[in-house]
Amino acid sequence: VLDIDSTSSHYIIVVVEMTWEQRMNAAVRAVVRMGIYVGAKVYFIREGYQGMVDGGEENIKEASWESVSSMLQMGGTVIGSARCKEFRSHEGRLKAAHNLVQRGITNLCVIGGDGSLTGANLFREEWSGLLEELVQQGLIDEDAVQKYSALHIVGMVGSIDNDFCGTDMTIGTDSALHRIIEVVDAIMTTAQSHQRTFVLEVMGRHCGYLALVSALACGADWVLIPEMPPEDGWEEKMCQKLSANRAGMKRLNIIIVAEGAIDCNNKPITTDHVKDLVVRCLGFDTRVTILGHVQRGGTPSAFDRILASRMGVEAVIALLETTANTPACVVSLCGNQAVRLPLMECVQMTQEVQKAMDEKKFEEAVKLRGRSFENNLKTYKLLAHRKLESELPHSNFNIAVLNVGAPAAGMNAAVRSAVRVGISEGHKMFAVNDGFEGFYKGQIKEIKWADVGGWTGQGGSLLGTKRTLPAKHVEKIAEQMRAHNINALLVIGGFEAYLGLMELLEARGKYDEFCVPMVMVPATVSNNVPGSDLSIGADTALNAITDTCDRIKQSASGTKRRVFIIETMGGYCGYLASVGGLAAGADAAYIYEEPFDIRDLQSNVEHLTEKMKGAIQRGLVLRNENSNENYTTDFIYQLYSEEGRGVFDCRKNVLGHMQQGGAPSPFDRNFGTKISAKAMLWLTKKMNETFRQGRVFANTEDTCCLLGMRRRALVFQPVVQLKDETDFVHRIPKEQWWLKLRPLMKILAKYKTSYDVSDSGQLEHVVRNIQPKESDPSGAM
Repeated sequence: VLDIDSTSSHYIIVVVEMTWEQRMNAAVRAVVRMGIYVGAKVYFIREGYQGMVDGGEENIKEASWESVSSMLQMGGTVIGSARCKEFRSHEGRLKAAHNLVQRGITNLCVIGGDGSLTGANLFREEWSGLLEELVQQGLIDEDAVQKYSALHIVGMVGSIDNDFCGTDMTIGTDSALHRIIEVVDAIMTTAQSHQRTFVLEVMGRHCGYLALVSALACGADWVLIPEMPPEDGWEEKMCQKLSANRAGMKRLNIIIVAEGAIDCNNKPITTDHVKDLVVRCLGFDTRVTILGHVQRGGTPSAFDRILASRMGVEAVIALLETTANTPACVVSLCGNQAVRLPLMECVQMTQEVQKAMDEKKFEEAVKLRGRSFENNLKTYKLLAHRKLESELPHSNFNIAVLNVGAPAAGMNAAVRSAVRVGISEGHKMFAVNDGFEGFYKGQIKEIKWADVGGWTGQGGSLLGTKRTLPAKHVEKIAEQMRAHNINALLVIGGFEAYLGLMELLEARGKYDEFCVPMVMVPATVSNNVPGSDLSIGADTALNAITDTCDRIKQSASGTKRRVFIIETMGGYCGYLASVGGLAAGADAAYIYEEPFDIRDLQSNVEHLTEKMKGAIQRGLVLRNENSNENYTTDFIYQLYSEEGRGVFDCRKNVLGHMQQGGAPSPFDRNFGTKISAKAMLWLTKKMNETFRQGRVFANTEDTCCLLGMRRRALVFQPVVQLKDETDFVHRIPKEQWWLKLRPLMKILAKYKTSYDVSDSGQLEHVVRNIQPKESDPSGAM
């Protein structure tokens, strides 16, 4: 637990020096509030390094708690950002050092890209020399040199390009993907109506991440990125594919071009060149759309707000724990974990990527980008390019895929991925409508490559889904398995899918038909499936909650002080209320996992009353639908209304099923696509391993698994082993990682609480991406 008393002498400063990225506010807010929480004095530096060089009260200003209120939902950065040529010179850095020493500042939190962070590290390395120069010039004395002898730096990466090595995601990338996908979804409707081809250019400088992931998320026909230059003759291949898709009754084509796209001779590929090519060779009606700075603007996504808040708090803790010998570090995201990495190791590897591309070592460049980028690229290759019948392996295996439980955005992307990877592996794919209910009723049909075209952006479940469990119908399901010669099963769904898989596993003793490899992919807005930190659909639901909370809070703008009580879904799982509360800037979130009583409610009301007497105008309280059977949403609304009388008034909203609807977010599309592809490769491997005497026979525990995200990796776990981790009465895991984020939400809402830092404090090293030694195709996923 963080020791607050020992940190009161620290000074922390926030610097933003990334001209282009415009989603820094959540990080700035987190650093300011965490810094104040631990007793530090926090300063803003306005206009990035320019403000540090210029100095003055307007440029270097002490931050207060209220100065970062109501900024979570704002695009841009409230403290400004600018390029600074002067800071690149020794004289400029000397001025900056003098301005910092005058205020006793020796801790910098720098939010920016690799250029900004490299500049910060150079500043740190020169610090002692700069102080000596200031003494010689008579601007500071020897006591100041002793007192401020070391400069500590922690970086956070803010860039929509996601081109910084060492982190899976940079702040701003997810929001940029939201803007891109919103535009692509809108364009697809007009393209379909007019049978057009659209060529879209997306940003990313020399990194193709945005283009690649948006191509995955919208099912683009072709993507051109700098890390994967097309081979000679690519023009003909692309036109052949576009023509084949049109012949297959597809009414539109989408081609995505990264702004840094090049051919194998390092010559730029422009959108106009691609358009002219399509018009000349195919005669298709073709349009070009350059998204430009639309990608940098707008409201930050829920993912970016949570990422920035977590990184900001981690950065403050890292600064408090630094010593004179600690190298400058950068706070990064690895899987689902916040980690610290040496800043210059990350910068050097980022520079190695460009060097590899300049030398035409493109495979090496892809590996240096990291496992996340490489996995995206491999998944795209699996899904985008259909093999000819003569090229397909003939496995003679049949695989059934079904959705079980409530619908979740991203299910269709997962089904599309499964079908296309299965067909690429030579299998025959069968779709089961309406879950286990449709299974025993015989609602099964073969599904082809073209049948799942355009599914990635569709919300809900196009296969249909029901909550029916299989236990009462195992005999009829076994008959259907036998009739269609099903050799493996992919189940996509929530807690019902988990229970259903367990029931099928138990039925193996009675029915040999269930002795086949079976795997479940978690998909539920509640995010309550044991064995996985994340589920398909949860990110879309979080964005729906966050967007609605933003609008609700804005509805009180300019009126008297008001508190909103908002009820979220989730069953007994408080994930949506807690993480949604963190993303929306809630003052409290009531959940089942953290019991509360009338004294807690009273304390929260008093806390809000105190805040409302100051500069705060609006309050936000979230309640999970099953958090307490007696303290209902109505009860909490009436309590707050009565106790806040004369200070604030109350309104309540039940968000309901709007959390399950809508188009899936880019994260859910990508996550569903990748996790389902990995599941299919695993099924292929298991079928080959268990094929004996002309049939598949799999009766061991490790052939019935759940594929889930665990901390930093996707892991296959036998469902039998997950029983002990499950609270079956309340349909939640016994241990949930996100509970560690709740103190963070409370700290940022000005509550005094303890904060567990057991996962913090370890400075790791950048891991170079090395191909797995074994030839397991799923190992690289």
